[in-house]
Amino acid sequence: MSVITKKTVKDYIELPEGPPYYQLIEGELIMSPAPSYSHQRTVGRVFLKLSRLLEEKELGEVLISPIDVYLDEKNVFQPDIVVLLKEGKAKIEEKGIFGPPDVVVEILSPSTAYYDLIVKKEVYERAEVKEYWLLDPNRKTFEIYKNTEEGFKLTSQAREKGKVSSELLKLEIDLKEIFGGGM
Repeated sequence: MSVITKKTVKDYIELPEGPPYYQLIEGELIMSPAPSYSHQRTVGRVFLKLSRLLEEKELGEVLISPIDVYLDEKNVFQPDIVVLLKEGKAKIEEKGIFGPPDVVVEILSPSTAYYDLIVKKEVYERAEVKEYWLLDPNRKTFEIYKNTEEGFKLTSQAREKGKVSSELLKLEIDLKEIFGGGM
């Protein structure tokens, strides 16, 4: 019988820099393949939208993966996009972000969907991320969850067309801006 030893932040920090990129998820080192074209196109479009908003209103900063987000001793994630508001709890250091970002955006891929939809969602909820955005470029869905006293509650969703809105950022996003038109 083999025993799987859980990893900690200390083990994670000892990994070499650069590819392949790992995440520490509930004490397990998880490596993902490079994202697809539709994944990266979606990341870029959401990032640009958020970047313009945060810069224009001087609300904070938006960062794109790969960047380490240290949530606790067993969890270091590399979300696709993170939003750090000026009054937020997260601390930025050269090594990464320590504490919960205000908004985490994950773009679903076949290789990461289980973690994004279940495991990481639970950790983000525990860590008190204020909003969790899940986008699926294949199904063209966009969901926004708000962290409440009862945990994450779905507050806005759309599929293929329509708009979603973020209460926290006071922002409305039309799905055409995110999923519309390819090359």
